[in-house]
Amino acid sequence: MLNFQSSLSHRSSQTSISRSRGLTLLELMSSISITAILAVTVLPNMNNFIVKMRVDDEISMLQRLLLITRNSAINHNSNAVLCPLNQAGQCSTQWHKDLTVFIDSNNNNQLDSSENEVVLRTKSAIKDGDTLIYGIGRKSVIYQPSGHLSGLSNGTFRYCPYQHEDKSRGVVVARSGRTYTTSDTDNDAKDETRMNQEITCD
Repeated sequence: MLNFQSSLSHRSSQTSISRSRGLTLLELMSSISITAILAVTVLPNMNNFIVKMRVDDEISMLQRLLLITRNSAINHNSNAVLCPLNQAGQCSTQWHKDLTVFIDSNNNNQLDSSENEVVLRTKSAIKDGDTLIYGIGRKSVIYQPSGHLSGLSNGTFRYCPYQHEDKSRGVVVARSGRTYTTSDTDNDAKDETRMNQEITCD
């Protein structure tokens, strides 16, 4: 009798354990529905956040690179150049590629190893699909030993993330050599310069 009750108790315990391990079809469908709702709600916001972080990081790195270039010109008492270099060591308009800072001792706007010109700093290319433009057809940013820009006008770097143009940002380089980042001055969720010009890469 004791063995029979023990057997029943054991069987009952196994049944309750096996029942507690599974999900009913209704519970499974509810879980899938909740997951789908969360995915639709959260993922776009998460993607927007990731894009914004990427743009902010690139703008921050670019501004630091400009500061390094300016300080290098002052410290070396020679022109310092920031530009995208091609295979021949010449500056190009391909700003979305690797950017290089070097002292241009012979002032020919290219990196000459034979003149003992060396690379001071580099920044890797931006994400594929994103756009980075400096001025119109400009190939380089050149700082003089005074810390001022070489040339007659300032320029604006414009960074536009692919399919998220509303999150575009910029860095303005003044003739004095100082830089400032753009910001959303009119609260329309888009960055503008101090001249109220929205950042676009068209």
